[in-house]
Amino acid sequence: METENYNNLTVGSSSLHQDQIRRIIYQVRRLMQAGYQYTKELNKNYQVSAPQLNCLLALNEAGPLPPSQIARHIMVKSSTVTGVIDRLEYKGLVKRTRNSPDRRVITIELTDAGRTLAQHAPPPIQQKIVDGLKRLQPDQLELVAHYLEMLTHMLDVQEFDGDHSEESQPPL
Repeated sequence: METENYNNLTVGSSSLHQDQIRRIIYQVRRLMQAGYQYTKELNKNYQVSAPQLNCLLALNEAGPLPPSQIARHIMVKSSTVTGVIDRLEYKGLVKRTRNSPDRRVITIELTDAGRTLAQHAPPPIQQKIVDGLKRLQPDQLELVAHYLEMLTHMLDVQEFDGDHSEESQPPL
């Protein structure tokens, strides 16, 4: 049995097993790099994070929504969407309104600047994934889903809430 080191990770196994592990690690790193590059360009060109863009796109598509519906629409926790909305409001891209006799009910809507950004920003990175997955057969989709679920389970990945370090920072 051979032993190989992947950036301080030791893998002991047959040569074929090592090659497969190397391919998987390489592809996972490529996925992570694509996400990082997308986020970097989004921040540089539009001064918003990916969760912020997703929020703007949801509001542009659906119109004014309460935060709980935004959270469902963009698949994040309500606690996460609150921080996203805070930052978007600080940037002048959304505004909170109270349209109900119950003052606790808040609706979030785009400002003109938010609408303009939503209409001119690039599509979210997951749209590329969706477009690619649509070309697969149902059995291929099931395999992709199954193996990704296995990988995330192995990595003990927690339920995704869209919270990123940049989102947990106070607005500037």
